[in-house]
Amino acid sequence: MHEPVLVLNANFEPINVCTTRRAVGLLLAGKADMVVNGRGHIKTVSQLIPRPSVIRLEMQIHRPRPRVKLTRREVFRRDNYTCQYCGRRDGGMTVDHVIPRHMGGTHEWTNVVAACPHCNHRKGGRRVEEVHMRLLHIPKEPPASAMYIFGRHLHECQEWEPYINGW
Repeated sequence: MHEPVLVLNANFEPINVCTTRRAVGLLLAGKADMVVNGRGHIKTVSQLIPRPSVIRLEMQIHRPRPRVKLTRREVFRRDNYTCQYCGRRDGGMTVDHVIPRHMGGTHEWTNVVAACPHCNHRKGGRRVEEVHMRLLHIPKEPPASAMYIFGRHLHECQEWEPYINGW
């Protein structure tokens, strides 16, 4: 009951991922229709309820364009879990501000990168040029496309692909 379910807007735009329990609740309340049943059925005493994989809301939800939130996990995901100074891919990554905050640097996508502990310690509270280091990639905000936002679920839910790639 805790598997992810893709929620589509009335125009088939992917807008969210919820649990199977929440999706079944939306189906039973008549607020959503099932698009894909890729997981079998749920047996109750009196009925057989399909276990959805993709549902579509009955009413169109008007919402602003999604933006990727600036979190540690998203910084690591954007940088592919790679140190942006030396290219190392081992565990224990840290977040580093390219222009340190005490020098006026802000906490935004264009100033935050993933760094290994060694490079982060070596850079310290100085600018990249002062320590003679280089960035492998210029930091920028990741795209807010459906593939980027929901694509991490594709390895376990292959039936989502036509709905995610279309947007």
